[in-house]
Amino acid sequence: MAEEQTKPNEPTPEEINTQETDAADVAEQAADDAANEVVADVEALQQALAAAQDEVATLKDQALRATAELQNVRRRAEQDVEKAHKFGLDKFTNEMLPIIDSLERTLDACSVDDEATKALREGVEMTHKMFVSGLAKFNIEQVDPQGQPFDPELHQAMSMVPSPDHEANTVMAVMQKGYTMHGRLIRPAMVVVVQG
Repeated sequence: MAEEQTKPNEPTPEEINTQETDAADVAEQAADDAANEVVADVEALQQALAAAQDEVATLKDQALRATAELQNVRRRAEQDVEKAHKFGLDKFTNEMLPIIDSLERTLDACSVDDEATKALREGVEMTHKMFVSGLAKFNIEQVDPQGQPFDPELHQAMSMVPSPDHEANTVMAVMQKGYTMHGRLIRPAMVVVVQG
């Protein structure tokens, strides 16, 4: 009887199999749940990685564009400053050119042989030379095309005159000299051209 009393406390083989099956099912279910969670976590991480990579690519593109725009702005500013240095004297020069023209007309009007105007002529010549050399220091050069071929980029033809003594399309007379600054035309020379 003592044996019978201990047996009811012990599980039967069927109960053991059922318990083992239940434990296996629970373990399998737990493993499946864990695997599903890992897969879900991996997919979420992959999506987050893809989103982060897209954002990085977008930010890199924006940074490159901003850098390029900055370089363009810097280059344009440097060009503007360079032009301002080169051609900042345009207005001033245009105001001074009539003074040089007047000095040249005075020299043309004063006779070299006339003793009464000799001192005046010498003073005007010196003033004229100082004026022209002062402008040359700022790369302002005279265009005096007397006897040269007509160049429509530097000369303005005021009239055309037939002349057997000169070649066709050459400058026969200069009515007013032209000027350039750093190679750019400020004022064209007004010329009389031989008709061809």
